[in-house]
Amino acid sequence: MDSSATSTRREATRQKLYEAAVTLIAEQGFSATTVDEIAERAGVAKGTVYYNFASKSVLFEELLRHGVGLLTASLKEASEKVAGSGGSQVDALDAMIRAGLVFIDRYPAFTQLYVAELWRTNRAWQSTLMVVRQQAVAVVEDVLRAGVENGELSEEIDIPLTAAALVGMVLVAALDWQAFQPERSLDDVHSALSRLLQGRVSGGR
Repeated sequence: MDSSATSTRREATRQKLYEAAVTLIAEQGFSATTVDEIAERAGVAKGTVYYNFASKSVLFEELLRHGVGLLTASLKEASEKVAGSGGSQVDALDAMIRAGLVFIDRYPAFTQLYVAELWRTNRAWQSTLMVVRQQAVAVVEDVLRAGVENGELSEEIDIPLTAAALVGMVLVAALDWQAFQPERSLDDVHSALSRLLQGRVSGGR
């Protein structure tokens, strides 16, 4: 069989397992979710889960890598698109805010799990979570650093803390939007966060 076809099919299977796992764990918690349930939700045999992942914990760890990887890629793509069109660094930050909201709107269950796991310290995948979190934050740090270097942003900005705050702002605001203000549109939420960005980070310049 064509190796590329096999690889594509395996990736599709892993994607189904990710989606099944994130939905079930969001509904009933990690400990209460069994491999049998994940397999049933994904529409595959139990052995298929173990063929792709050594254990439920490994599956969840890879799920975190996969999900945050998608978020990081979307943030980077948004930033690069603005840079390619000659936009400012604040424009790039604003584009990343929107990209983050779009991601969270598309993957709400994953976002809830990710935020919840950030606050737990007794998980086997804690070190992995910190690594992938930093990858996402680093994309924002790069834009902030470029803005400081070209004089667009204040040199007084604490780049690591500001980057983490911006990512956290988007995560928390989006979850609040979905849980308590679902009547708002994505454009509405983006507009509110955009105004906050313009006033707090760029100084309204």
